[in-house]
Formats: sequence, structure tokens, C-alpha cells
Amino acid sequence: MLTFKHGVHPIDKKELSKDKSIKIVKPGKTLVFPMQQHIGAKAKPIVKVSDKVLLGQIIGEADGPFSANVLSTVSGKVVAIENRMTVSGQSVESIVIENDEKDDAITGYGIERDYNSLSNEEIIKIVKDAGIVGLGGACFPTHIKLTPKDPSKIDYVLVNGAECEPYLTSDYRLMIEETESIVKGLECILKLFPNAKGIICVEDNKKDAYEKLTSACSSVSNIETALLKTKYPQGGERQLIYAVTGRKLNVSMLPADVGCLVDNVDTVISIYNAVCKSIPLIRRIMTLSGDAFKETANLNVRLGMNYNEVIDAVSGFKVEPKKMISGGPMMGLPIFSLDMPVSKNSSALLAFEKDSLSNIKQTNCINCGRCVEACPINLLPTRMFKAAKVDNFEEYIKLNGLECIMCGSCSYACPAKLPLTPYFTYMRVATKNYLTNKKEKETKA
Repeated sequence: MLTFKHGVHPIDKKELSKDKSIKIVKPGKTLVFPMQQHIGAKAKPIVKVSDKVLLGQIIGEADGPFSANVLSTVSGKVVAIENRMTVSGQSVESIVIENDEKDDAITGYGIERDYNSLSNEEIIKIVKDAGIVGLGGACFPTHIKLTPKDPSKIDYVLVNGAECEPYLTSDYRLMIEETESIVKGLECILKLFPNAKGIICVEDNKKDAYEKLTSACSSVSNIETALLKTKYPQGGERQLIYAVTGRKLNVSMLPADVGCLVDNVDTVISIYNAVCKSIPLIRRIMTLSGDAFKETANLNVRLGMNYNEVIDAVSGFKVEPKKMISGGPMMGLPIFSLDMPVSKNSSALLAFEKDSLSNIKQTNCINCGRCVEACPINLLPTRMFKAAKVDNFEEYIKLNGLECIMCGSCSYACPAKLPLTPYFTYMRVATKNYLTNKKEKETKA
């Protein structure tokens, strides 16, 4: 079965929400739209206080080539432009809109069109205008991904349906409920790449989704499905590409450098919605799970809604959670307040009665090698950890530490419970700053 080397097998806990159909949540009275919901330069507000806005209207314009639009997901009035806290822990310039609850939309919203009647340039412009970014977590602006230097050299377009993080089931529900949209969205993408084959990639703990997708694309000559071994982090871009194509890439490369493009299931659906249905990215499909909730769910939530409103949709908590995570337990971000907006990277909200890490005692490394065996990049986490603790950037570079994808596999496997991943996350930024400063000093000298 298709897979990559190493990795770990955490208990997936998907049974808590996998059978919960996607439920639409009505947006509240006030919505907040951070201008930074993507990798790259933040968007630039193009509305002002007191302006009336429409559903689907661009309110934050991509500022430069590596940026993404931000759109209003309701109609209403701009009541403030101010800094607001986001799940990243940063205070970000945001547009606050008072919802008039009419959903008056921009001209052309919801009109169906045939992607075959559109030029490649028109498709890419539609994707850019729609504010679509990678919805698998990275939030890479999708219109940039769809414009590699040489489209003729793209051999594979991989749809990432692995959803390997424990607890998360939103992509699974989309594969079950919006199967045709995934296939049609992939057809839209393949129009841009004449030599490419589309492959929809699904882990074998979702065989019903795999079978539905296989049936749906059986009559499409350039699309097929691939069944992957269930293992974390199978959904990582490098791991997925290696498992399906055998091609390898490193931190200095993009998937296009090895003839591949990778898009998350929801990203592909969002492309279909924008190109074929004239509906831009206005919602996020979120999983709510964990033992602190009264009920678990998969929800269709308008971007900009407050997390508290999302929780109200599932009747709230049965107990006050000791730990909350935005995203999955392996790579998600711990959060300490729910007074923040749903954004493009809000894939899930997990809430737990206990903080399972609060009473864990760290011990000394016993050189067991479990972290090495777990690492999907073939790194040496124990030696990287020693270098990180003393800010030995040169040693960290020699150990290829910048190749780390912060998947958390080493921390999960470590019997000493060392905080490996947090140190490596810190070192990614600190080492890059060190290299920048070093280069500036050498230039001045």
C-alpha cells in the first residue's frame, strides 16, 4: 500500500464526529475579518468605516504578488477597522462588519458557468478574486500555486484527502457529501495543466470515501484515486508526493519543482465553487470534537464569525475545558480565549476536559532512537534538540534542522516527553534570522 518511510500511528478518535453530517451555521450580528489569513503579505483594506458591503465583496485586497484577497461573507456595514486577536496569538488589522442579515450579494454571485468556456487566465483570476488559499493548513495563496513557471512540466495534480490528524473529520465529510464537486474542481485545475494526471489520495481508514470518489471519477480519463496507508503525517505535502509518485523534495523546493501540485480536498471544492458556481471563499468547514463538548459536529461556518457563536451551534460545553486547540492535536495551536474570529485556517476546534500534558514529567533522553524512527524526514531530533537548547545555529544547520516540518511525530514518540517540536519551531525562525544577520554582516564587511 502507498506510504512513506517512518511516521507514527496515533489513536485517531475520528469516530467521535465522522458520522456527523455537515451542518450550516447561521452567522451572527458582528463578523471580524483579519487582513492576515494566509502566507505572505497581509491584505490591504479597501473599504472604510460606514461603508456598506455586499456578500462576496472584496474588502481586503491582495497587497503584492504573494498575498490573498479577503472577502465579506455577509452584507452589512463596516463599523470598525482595528487590530483584533487571532488564533495565531497575534493582533492583526481587521475589518469589523455589522451583519444586516440580508445576504445581499455582489453582481453575478451564484451564477453557474462552464469552466471549458473560460481561458486559463480567466480561471486563475477567478481563483485569485475569490480569495482562495490552501485550506489544509498552510494557507498558501492558491492562484500562485496554479501559476508555476512551466505548466507543461506538471505531471501530477494530487488532491490531499488523507486528513491524517486525529479527531479531524471535515475533509472526510466533504469527500462523502460533495464527491462530485471534488471531481469537477479537479477537472478545472487539470484544464490548466495539459500534461497532468489528477490523483485523489485517501487513507485506508476512509474506504467508503475512497470508493465513492473512485466511482465518481471512473468515467474521467485523466483522474484516478489512490489508497494510502493510514499513518501520520501522511497528509504532509512531501510525504504525500513521495507515497504516490516516489519523488522527493526538500525545504528549498516547491512541489512544482518535481512536477507536482498538491491541493487539499476543501481547496479543490472551493475552486469548483468559485469557477463553476461564482461563489467565492466565504465559509470554512470545521470539526468540533473532544470530550468537553456536549456534542461533536462538522459545521459549515462563515469566515469572520466568532468562535463563541460556533460553539453555541453545538449547545456549548458540558464542562469548562482545560485545553482547547485550533486545528488538530499534532500541529494545531493551543488557544486560551474564544473571543476571536474564524479564519481561513480554522479547520477545527478541539476541547478537552483535561490537559493531558499538564502532569507529564520530563526525564532525560535515554537515546532510545524512537524519535529518529518516527521522523518522516530522516532527521536526528536528539542532536537537533541539544543544538537548539544552546542556540547553536551552525550545528543545527549541519544537522539539516531547517528540513523539519514540525509535524510533532518525534515529540509523540519520545518516552522522555521532551519538548522537541516546540524547540524546533523556535529554531526555524531563529536560525533563519541568524542566517539573515550573518549575510548582512558579511555584505557590510
